[in-house]
Amino acid sequence: MEKIIENELPSCDLIHAHPAEIDEIRSQMPDDDTLIDLAELFKVFGDSTRIKILSALSAKELCVCDLSTAVGMSSSAVSHQLKILKNAALISFRREGKTVFYFLADDHVNTILKQGLEHVNE
Repeated sequence: MEKIIENELPSCDLIHAHPAEIDEIRSQMPDDDTLIDLAELFKVFGDSTRIKILSALSAKELCVCDLSTAVGMSSSAVSHQLKILKNAALISFRREGKTVFYFLADDHVNTILKQGLEHVNE
């Protein structure tokens, strides 16, 4: 039977494992390397400046000058964040003459942003 104490999570009175359930859960869990990669991805999403940049890029591809104006940061600060986002494979770029345009790497990035916003706005 579970004890429920106000402001505490419920816990089991008896310490026991359910081997079948544990085996099922373990078979469905990603391996440790994948979990580490996922944690690193969420670290990149854990910075509001980078989220702001990704949000701007979700609307349209932009060069550094336009992006820095849109997010209210210096071009060098934006460039630093773009490097982190590029290394995390969240953005990509294309050249047009001397100008480089940045955009979200794929629809998954936009989906993560939208679902995150939906969650915090609930």
